[in-house]
Amino acid sequence: MHLGITLRIIGVLLTVYSVTMLPPAVVALIYQDGGEVPFFTAFALILAVGLLCWLTMYKHKQELRVRDGFIIVVVLWSVWSLSGSIPYILSEDPNMSVTDAIFESVSGLTTTGATVLSGLDDLPKSILFYRQQQQWLGGMGIIVLAVAVLPMLGIGGMQLYRAEAPGPVKDNKLTPRITETAKALWYIYVTLTVVCGFSYWLAGMDVFDAICHSFSTVAIGGFSTHDSSIAFFDNPLIEMICVFFMFFAGVNFALHFVSWRNRSVMHYLSDAEFVFYFKVMCAITLITILTLLLNNTYDSAFEAIRYGVFEAVSISTTTGFATANYAAWPNLVPALLLMGSFIGGCAGSTGGGVKVIRALLMSKQWMREMHRLIHPNAVFAIKVGNKPVNDRVVEAVWGFIGAYISIFAALLLAIMATGLDFETSFSAIAASINNLGPGLGAVAAHYADINDIAKWILCLAMLLGRLEVFTLLVLFSPMFWRR
Repeated sequence: MHLGITLRIIGVLLTVYSVTMLPPAVVALIYQDGGEVPFFTAFALILAVGLLCWLTMYKHKQELRVRDGFIIVVVLWSVWSLSGSIPYILSEDPNMSVTDAIFESVSGLTTTGATVLSGLDDLPKSILFYRQQQQWLGGMGIIVLAVAVLPMLGIGGMQLYRAEAPGPVKDNKLTPRITETAKALWYIYVTLTVVCGFSYWLAGMDVFDAICHSFSTVAIGGFSTHDSSIAFFDNPLIEMICVFFMFFAGVNFALHFVSWRNRSVMHYLSDAEFVFYFKVMCAITLITILTLLLNNTYDSAFEAIRYGVFEAVSISTTTGFATANYAAWPNLVPALLLMGSFIGGCAGSTGGGVKVIRALLMSKQWMREMHRLIHPNAVFAIKVGNKPVNDRVVEAVWGFIGAYISIFAALLLAIMATGLDFETSFSAIAASINNLGPGLGAVAAHYADINDIAKWILCLAMLLGRLEVFTLLVLFSPMFWRR
């Protein structure tokens, strides 16, 4: 491990992160809600620590290795989460404990959307804006932003990108240089956010709500400025706009880039992962609507379709917005939607879960094993989009799934040991490790009522989910630390 270059990069990125405290401070001044002091204080503290780390190590300029990238990513997400809790701790409204403040910060940056706050409609605008901004920054990954805007990280930048980027294939670059790749991703991300916010505004949201909800929609975060979430607006047009952007935010951003560059939507239709993603969403949505209709959950078919479509897309993409209390629907639906969140979005998207490409490869592997039983001597290749997939990739997917299930089981037992019932524990871990947010049982509305130990366990689950398990687990391997 190159301690000098690691601390130098952490210092630079902390310095960059400190700037994110200024927009909420400006919002506090505009709305005169008295919340500017905590944000200016947080800015000063984070900036001082960042500069201290950078100035003491600025002469270190070795090339980053892969293991350095993993360490930097894990340390930075941990430090950012702790730093992000400072405004919550210092604010008088809301008055939060250290545990709750860190929980809210981790949830925001990992785009999980689980919250310990209630009474959102009465909170200061600066705090509401800050929550949404955290999700937006966490959506694409602040590391990718840093690689894009800081040329000094150009050397070894790919190590950071590979450690941060979601999905099983992390070597694909849209452009020859990693800085250009990061910029391309952010151009698309910002464009989607602007278009989403403008659409919300045209549909009836005020400017503040439109900006805030565009942040959490494109980030697939799920935080809202209102306790009743999207249901607050009671506007079918807003809901359909939200569904559209939730769905497309769950698509691989590399696919957005290629389609935009070639001015063609055919790349979507020819992409195997996108087609599988679309089919999964359609199947979950259809089953949800049919279940609501057959059980007469709503008085009209329009309401069943309206709420069924929204909740199916929101939960399955791991966004977590709400227009209805899906936990109170017929038992099949909450279970189905929660299972759908395990698949989540596509690789290279802002969605959570194990990613669609892994689910697709698993399904093809199942089919291959059945074919082998019938024809033991035949050779069957797994193909995605008519391209054969290396068996090493398939092995990596199975290894990831195995680790995912094992970690899930361990965290489930740990949180049940704190005294929570099975329904609450299972849904809370699922919602956290899948970066979903809302759960069932005692965490259907918020997470404020569970004990502090459970909240720390869920913080770990959220980080594991955001960093895709192995990025964090690899640090606990003795082989990782051997020279």
